[in-house]
Amino acid sequence: MRYDDSPPPPESSSSVSPDRPWYTRRSTLAVAVAALAPTALAGWVLTQVLTGSGHDGQPPGPKALPASHTTGAGAHGGAGDAKASTTTPSPDASASASASASAPAAPAKGPLAGRTVVIDPGHNTGNFKHTSEIDRQVDIGTNRKECDTTGTTTNSGYMEAEFTLDVSRRTRTLLESKGAKVVFTHDADRPWGPCIDERARIGNEAKADAVVSVHADGVSAGNRGFHIILPATVKGGAADTSKIVGPSRDLGERIAGNFARSTGSAPANYLGSGTGLVVRDDLGGLNLSTRPKVFIECGNMRDAKDAAQLTSPEWRQKAAEGITNGIVGFLGG
Repeated sequence: MRYDDSPPPPESSSSVSPDRPWYTRRSTLAVAVAALAPTALAGWVLTQVLTGSGHDGQPPGPKALPASHTTGAGAHGGAGDAKASTTTPSPDASASASASASAPAAPAKGPLAGRTVVIDPGHNTGNFKHTSEIDRQVDIGTNRKECDTTGTTTNSGYMEAEFTLDVSRRTRTLLESKGAKVVFTHDADRPWGPCIDERARIGNEAKADAVVSVHADGVSAGNRGFHIILPATVKGGAADTSKIVGPSRDLGERIAGNFARSTGSAPANYLGSGTGLVVRDDLGGLNLSTRPKVFIECGNMRDAKDAAQLTSPEWRQKAAEGITNGIVGFLGG
């Protein structure tokens, strides 16, 4: 509803029939006084509103108006208008509402308040339709590699990119509930990508306290379990992981332990010697990172037993809890 701040037109005075004898004998002075009385009353009420005066201790004046009138006297000016619902909001009330709307948000509370975590949902569901774009070679410091890949799927067609985005969103919710600022490398808001070098750059520019890239593996059936990929010590071109190798291992170990407890899943039986930890020097997302970062392969989408877990919303929630608890432990929350 639109409110008009301009005063309404004055109420028209009731006409008096000229055939009444007393009307014609009314003196000029009486007529003038009668005409001025409503104006004087309206002026008095307006003065009370503008000065903020109450009734106590005021000079003698007209009888106080009902509360519904005093709040709207400035807008209506009429002593007989009792429609409180048409009262125009006072300037003070408008200013108060405006101040409330522009008030800064309360600072985040929780064990991770003041911390920034970047979550990198692996791949993108649109990559299948943009193979030429994701095949473009990018510099990862030690060599060149394709921008991104399509990721894998379960035998029934559930895409890795769908899985990673769902787990990432669940993880974000949990981290934010603990006060962390969470940044995504993408949130299904672009048709493909981003490229692996951009994914690393997003974490770097956010000055993240921790970065986790969420994935699922696609090896042959019978290979089961999760594993964490840690950055190797590499230096070349824009790649220099010397400062993040140690803290990234700490982050990875904490996620591995918590992930196993939350999900009941075991470390991979096909690499990592049962530790669930693997070191690699060929991943651009790790090589180009200047912030503590790990990849987690949550399970094998090509194994029927692992796939049954990966496609379960309840299990994905447990996966998010394991990742979150590992990050919290790493950040000392």
